[in-house]
Parts: sequence; structure tokens; C-alpha cells
Amino acid sequence: MPLTDPSLKDTALWPTLALANTSDTRLFRRVESGPRGLTEHEASQRLAENGENGVEPRAPHRWPALVLAAIASPFVALLLGLDLIFWLLGDVRGGATVSVMVAISIGLRAWQEHRCRHAVDALRDLVTTTATVRRRATETAPPTVREVPVADLVVGDLVLLAPGDRVPADLRLLRANHLLVDQSVLSGEALPVTKHGPDGTRAANALEAGALCFAGSTVTSGSATAVVIGTGSDTWFGAVASAGVARHAPSSFDLGVRSVTSLLIRFMLVLVPIVLALKGFTTGNWTEAALFAVSVAVGLTPEMLPAVVTTNLAKGAAFMARRKVIVRRLGAIQDLGAMTVLCTDKTGTLTQDRVELANTVDIWGEPDEDVLGYARLAGRFTTVPDGQFDAALGAVRIDSEFDFVDELPFDPDRRAATVILSREHGGDDEHVLITRGDPDAVLARCSHVRVDGRLRPLTGDLVEQAREVARAHAEHGLRMLAVAASVLPARRLRYTEDDERDLVFVGFAGFHDPTKPSARAAVDELRAHGVAVKIVTGDNPLVAARVCAEVGVEPGEIVLGSRVDRCDDDTLRALAARTTVFAKVTPTQKARIVRALRAHDEVVGFLADGANDIIALREADVGISVDGAVDVARDVADIILLEKDLSVLGHGVIEGRRTLANTMKYVKASASSNFGNALSIVLASAFLPFLPMLPIQLLVQNLTYDLAQLSLPWDRVDPDYLRRPRRWVAGDLAWFMLLLGPVSSVFDMATFAVLWWVFGADSAAHQSLFQAGWFAEGLVSQILVVLVIRNRRLRGGPRPSRPVLTVFAVAVLFGLSLVFTPAAGLLHLNPLPVAYLPWLAVIVTAYCACVRWVKPD
Repeated sequence: MPLTDPSLKDTALWPTLALANTSDTRLFRRVESGPRGLTEHEASQRLAENGENGVEPRAPHRWPALVLAAIASPFVALLLGLDLIFWLLGDVRGGATVSVMVAISIGLRAWQEHRCRHAVDALRDLVTTTATVRRRATETAPPTVREVPVADLVVGDLVLLAPGDRVPADLRLLRANHLLVDQSVLSGEALPVTKHGPDGTRAANALEAGALCFAGSTVTSGSATAVVIGTGSDTWFGAVASAGVARHAPSSFDLGVRSVTSLLIRFMLVLVPIVLALKGFTTGNWTEAALFAVSVAVGLTPEMLPAVVTTNLAKGAAFMARRKVIVRRLGAIQDLGAMTVLCTDKTGTLTQDRVELANTVDIWGEPDEDVLGYARLAGRFTTVPDGQFDAALGAVRIDSEFDFVDELPFDPDRRAATVILSREHGGDDEHVLITRGDPDAVLARCSHVRVDGRLRPLTGDLVEQAREVARAHAEHGLRMLAVAASVLPARRLRYTEDDERDLVFVGFAGFHDPTKPSARAAVDELRAHGVAVKIVTGDNPLVAARVCAEVGVEPGEIVLGSRVDRCDDDTLRALAARTTVFAKVTPTQKARIVRALRAHDEVVGFLADGANDIIALREADVGISVDGAVDVARDVADIILLEKDLSVLGHGVIEGRRTLANTMKYVKASASSNFGNALSIVLASAFLPFLPMLPIQLLVQNLTYDLAQLSLPWDRVDPDYLRRPRRWVAGDLAWFMLLLGPVSSVFDMATFAVLWWVFGADSAAHQSLFQAGWFAEGLVSQILVVLVIRNRRLRGGPRPSRPVLTVFAVAVLFGLSLVFTPAAGLLHLNPLPVAYLPWLAVIVTAYCACVRWVKPD
């Protein structure tokens, strides 16, 4: 939502409009700086006095806040309510036991969250975010331009902005060159706004002031020099963020957990009143019935779910970090495992992102050195160079007779960039415009072409000839940069896009970006694991098709961005589902493609590294960027790859599914067993003259089981489970519960029969023996059935890990010690005879075998 809280505009944190148009001299006096920038000593002093510049400050790791966050879990809140009922009804042991369960759940969740936050902070530190500043080593030294961490910026620093930069602090512009800034996070405006130096224009509010840029916004095109006027919490964005106005929408992971939580609570709301009514009417003791019904509610509550989920996510994040995948949002791990479609640009993911100059040719496809000369000249003077192309052209520094006049930087919509240079010619000054960019975009701006030293009108036939040359090179995998120029009389007016017309076409520069040797294997691996790879690129469709052929992606019909614009939402949804390659797409079109895929019930990952990709990164279920991406792309992304390689991402996909698999083992086993226990209690209540289990016994049984499940994050996962995307689906869980819950109840009834007819526990006088027998069977079967449902296959599959086997064995032995030794008295139980052990073994073995045969995938 836009951060437009009017109450903040009158605070000291709000940059005054006076700063927008004050003179540079007065501005520098106010921030105690100058046009040469701060010295390193001044900067370090201010940093020590005012603290780091944190536009999005990290959440403090305070234990009270972590504990409150753990209590906010619906299951913990439910347990607290049930605990209160125990105390009000006078069941001290039951209340104390539930209190212990709540304390363990809250403590584990808070501890894991504390560890996770520290781990995520450490991982974030691996991804550096910098700003370009102008500083001096000493008072007398000349200013130099260098990169510093954003956290080290201070008021008075001179900052240089370029496309893709996140505005690192609140700034007053000194000079700007065709600067466009996306400040939608602040104002809600859909389109970027023009920013400029002070011009005397009075704006209605600070956001509309053309000379002010605010932390949290993004440079989409152009360049600027600015002075820092506010950092950290003293920025407007920082003030709003700390006030809690900015909130992230729930992710697909959050929605999945919420749906499962809602399902389990609905089951509880149905079963608990039934148990209460049955016990109340059959015994007439409503207090005892209420205590028992509350115990059943506690038994149906998977109170360790938050701790199990957090432990799984923390372990997954640590594993992925070792595989060079940094997780900025823990829930994104499971979003990655649920991903069904990966949208990616080809450059740097499928290709090596290493541009090499192949040739320069004229309109006939013949070698032409003039093309190289013009392209190098433009690269020499542009203030926002394309590092790859210009490095390949050798345009680092060349001597020339030209001086810089103006520049129209590249933007994704124009698909071209222009520099304007001046030179003396025949005693008069003249301006030379050099335009470079996409062949179609540049040709559309041209009216003439130089042929054999003479200008000729660029007729339709010649335009088609030029396009055929570009097409032929693109079919061989070359990226073509078109070059055009024009000469105009010198003038004082600033240049605009309208001046990019009537150009003289010069020719093409062809560049080669080799595909990565690992790309084909990575695409095959993702496809084998159920993830479709779609190419969404602003590049030429022929180049995209060539790259697809080299990496084993069948391109099919390539859809251009212009066609995307002609589609309504319904048409685009169907088109996006069947299309593999989109070419020549703009940032807005990329975002529409992502939305269309999500509307088609796909879980979409978007891998990108440019400023023009941030809208699509936000729209995707999981935004993925790379360490070398522009700052804003990394800030928006949920996952950051330290290597720009699809094979690295493949490890993350597998780990996301492994994390969900181990979480769902607990959820499925706990939900189905608890549901079965509730059914057994309902049935037993119809004929037993006593409670089948006391509240304290149910609580201890549930606590022992839940603590054992905390070992599941270290379990192995069936490879079959990892072969296709997985999500949190409440419907699947409901089906699992309804199928296996009654199976559990059948074997509970068998246990009741053995205890009633074989061991004589057929009266209230022998209820403690009956309760001990069901306690043992319920606990052992609940724990061991996890080992059965953990694999999808009837035979084979990975063996349980050693930590799981060890913890499960300890839990089983602990449970048996409570019913076969004098310790049984602690739970109001009579110790079971040793003769019960064979019966217990047969029933539990039969139950596990039955579950193995009937369980769904």
C-alpha cells in the first residue's frame, strides 16, 4: 500500500519543501558539506554519531517481541484458552501439564525464530548493497568516486544515481539528466515520475517536488548527482516503516499454513462438542465431561506445528546457503518447492553473460569500421554506460575532438539511448547525435542511410534489407546493436525524445553471448522435477530461439510484447499457459505475464537482475535475483543466488520440497492420529462406564509424541516426493485424515477388546489398567506410524535418519516406562503386565501394515 500517512508530513522527519528550491550554497551550509563531498574522516565521525543508514531496519532480536510473536500462533492461543479452562475447573494437574506444553511450544518457537533471524541477517551480509558516492581522502585531496555500503551513508554525502539504483537515503538533487524515479512504494503512483534539479517550481507536497528523491524509491532511467539530507529512521520511508504502516501481503506459503490451520480447528470444533455431549449425558458428570472434552481438544491441537515449521525452514535456509542460495524470506523456501513455472531472462542464466564483439557491418552486411567508430564514441561519452557492450567495443577511453552536451539514457520502452556531442566544424559549432539500441527501434527513427559515401532515403526496401541482415545474424545467435547518427546546428535547448528522428542509419554491431555449458543439464533437471522453464526477454526473438535450441528448450511459437498488449486478461492467461518464449517484452508486459500464469493456478518464480524487472519480481510467488543484480532487484527478491546459474536454483527447488515433506510428515501423522483418537473416544463413550483415558494422560501422551516430532527436520525424504512441485493443500490433508483416522480408530477398538476380554479391564475398578493399555498403544502407534507414512512407496525408499530413529526410540521407551513400571502411578495408572507386550506388538504391527497399504500418496 502507498506510504502516504498525512500525519507524518508535519514531523521533523518530513523533508521541508524549502529544501527543494533552496540554493546549493545554503543547502551545503545546512548539511555541513560542499560540492567536493565529505572527507572520509567527516563521514566516519557522522556515522559514529548518528548510526547506520537503515532504510529498512532489521527487526530487533528482543525476546519479549519473539515470545509475543510465538503466542500469536493460532494453536498456541487456542492452548492458552484451553489451559485457562483447566484451571477454572480445578484440574491442577491438567492445567499444569498444558502450561508446560504451552511453555515448551512458545520457548521452542521463540528460540528457533531467534536463531533464524540471526542466520538470515548473516546470510544477508553476504549480499552487499552499495551506493556510489563522491568523497575525499583528506581536506586537500581531490574528490574520488567510489562504492560504499548503503549503511555507511551519512547526511552531507554526495551520491551519484544511475538506472537500477535504489535511492539509498532522502536526497536533494543537484543535477539530473533525464531522471525517472519509481516512487510507487511511497505515493502509489503507477508510473515513474520525472525528477530534476531545483527550478523554482513550487510543489503541493514534498513527494511532488522534482528536486527531492526519497529512500525506498527506484531509479528507472537517467542519472543524477544529489546530496543526502536524511538517513535511516530520519527518512520519510524509515519513519513510516518504523510506525508499522508498511506490511507485506501474505505469501502462498502463509496462505497454505493458514488454510491447514483453519481445517484442523474446524475438525476440533465439530468433534469436541460431540465428546462433551456424549460424556455429559452418559455419566451425568458435566465437569468431568468438560475436562475430558478440553483434553480431547488439546490432543487435536498440533501445538508444535509452528516450532516444526520454523525448524524445518531454518535448516533449509542453512542448507541452501551452503549451495550458494541466500534466503531473504524464510517462507520462500517452501514457495520455491511449490514452483511450477520459472520465468527467466536468457542473459546470464542460460548464457554466460559475457559479451564479445563479433563484427560490425553496414546495411548490406559488409564489414564497416565506421559503425565501430560511432559506437565507441557514444560509449566514451555516455554517463550511464552499458558495461558489457561498451567493454566489448573497447570504448573505455578514446581521444576525440568532441565534447559532451546531453544524453537521453536507455529505457526499456524506447529500447534506445542517445548521446549528443559538440564539435567545431568550419568555424561553427555543431551537435552530433549518436543513437544505439534495438534494430527495430533505431530503424524506426531513421530517414536516410549512407551508401557509397552518399546519403540515400531509407526506403521500405532498404529497411527490409537492414532487417534481413539483423535477422540473419540473430539466427546465428548474435545480439545486434543498431547504430545511427545525425548532425544538427548547435543549440542551447535541452534534447528530448522528439529529437531522435530523421537519423542516418550507420549499421550494426554484432555481439556473441555463449550459452553456459551447464544450462542444458539445469533445464533438463528442472523439467524432470516438474518445473517448466519459460524465457521472458526483451531481446530479439531469433536470438532467443537460437539460445533455446542450444539449451534444449523447445521454443514453439514465440510471442512478442506487442501481442501481449493486444490481449485482454483472459486471452493472455491462455496464451501464457501454452507459450514458452516471450521476446521484446517491456517491464509492464513481464508483470502481466506473471499475473496471467498465477491466475492459471501456476506457482510462478521469476528470475531477474535488472531494474526493469522489479514489477515482475513483486508479482511472482517467489522473486529470485542474483548477487550481481542492481540493488533494487536484490531488495525486492525473496531468494538471491550467489551464482547466476539455473543449476544452483535447482538445489533450492529440491530443498524447498524436502522442507515441506518433513513438515507434512508431522502434520499428516498428527492430524490423522489425533482424529482417530477422537473417533475412538466418541465410540468408547457410548459403552464404557468410565473415561477411556484421563485428561492428564491424554496431555502427557500428546506432549511426548509432539516432542519426538521435532527431530523430523533431520529426516531423509523419499526421492519420489521431490519429483514434482508440492504445496500446502488443506483438501489433501482432510482426505488423509478422513481415510487414516478411522483406520487408527479400528485398531483402538481392537485394543479396547483385548483389554476388556483378555485382561479383564471391564469395570470402573480396573479403569486404570484399561487406560494404561490404551495409553501405551496410542503413543507407540502414533510415533511408529510416522515411519510408515514418511515414504510414498510400499517398499523401498530412504531409511529414516539416525536422529529420527534415536529420538523416536527414546520416546517409545519413555512412554512404555510410564505404564510398565511403578512410574505409572504418577499418571493414576496401574502398571501393565508383561503379557500385554505381545498383544501390543501385534496390534501396532498390524496397524502400521494396514496404514502402509491404504495410505494415499
